[in-house]
Amino acid sequence: MAGACQLLSIGLVEKDNNADSLFVWSYPSISGEQQEKFLHRCNVATEVSPHIEFLYSQSERHWYYIYTTQVPLNCHSLPKVTFVSLVLVAKTFQPEQYKALCEVLSSVYMKSASPATMLQCYLNVVTKGECKTEDKMHFTAKDFDVRQAYAASNLRNVIQIFGVETILIYTAQLLKKSIVVYHPKISELLTFIRSLPALAWHRQDWSNLFPYITLDNTDIETDLKSRTSYIAGFTDALIQNRSDLYDLLVNLQTREISVSPGAKESLAMGKLHKDIAMFMVKCAEDTDCSQQQLIKKISEKTKELLTNLTSLSETDETGKSYITLELLRSRKMPKNTETFLYNLAVCEGLAKY
Repeated sequence: MAGACQLLSIGLVEKDNNADSLFVWSYPSISGEQQEKFLHRCNVATEVSPHIEFLYSQSERHWYYIYTTQVPLNCHSLPKVTFVSLVLVAKTFQPEQYKALCEVLSSVYMKSASPATMLQCYLNVVTKGECKTEDKMHFTAKDFDVRQAYAASNLRNVIQIFGVETILIYTAQLLKKSIVVYHPKISELLTFIRSLPALAWHRQDWSNLFPYITLDNTDIETDLKSRTSYIAGFTDALIQNRSDLYDLLVNLQTREISVSPGAKESLAMGKLHKDIAMFMVKCAEDTDCSQQQLIKKISEKTKELLTNLTSLSETDETGKSYITLELLRSRKMPKNTETFLYNLAVCEGLAKY
């Protein structure tokens, strides 16, 4: 239904006075394996709190959103509970939308301590795209748009942090490489990593984004090993020793970017990369340029790159454009540029083997 959230399931986790966390309820069902994962995520601490208020990531090709609220000491409806975490599993990447819904549903549960009362609001959102509460809280799905979620990126911050080296992240994105981002503070990690897919705005693909993942073997096997391209966020410093999991390592804490040995050739930089890097830095320094305008300018630069790439192609008997490595070699361009353009042609479906 137009305007309705693409929700799959809902769950509740309570933490009691003994600091024990328990998955107390779900609808329609959340598997035992998923419950264990969400229990761990509910207990992710920050530098100022034993819990992060809002955490989201992707697992098994679905998005999950966890909203944790501290129960007030004078809350008579939940006398033995210190924290309540609401878990939503959905099909789409829309953090702002699902955080707003979590706030409404959590408020309902805090007042009623009744999953049934909260479920009624949840089902109204599933079927009608909206819900209202007795205390006049209101949620409407149509107030949110997936394009707004994509555009809620802070590329200026990314470029200000890494300067011309941002070109490495940009190139790795275009060439569909595996990118790992590390920072010990999950709040810093989430803010930074959601912006990276916007560097390849022409694809508008957030399906390869895993804002927070652990080095647990199940996580790695389920969500990363089955893919060749992803952007994954870690708070465990040991990820720096796992070069088998990345082509590009972005250490957000030390502001350093490392290329794995196996990706050095494909991510070698040339004059073309330098020109794009300087363009991005210049755009980011323009204080009159908004975040959305910055995304647009980088996207236009990418489209210009792809147009120039297409101009190097030939046409087969069916009228389809194609590029071969031999064709690029005949242009007598620098080796790094030749390698980059051919790999880009492969990723854009232009290469002929």
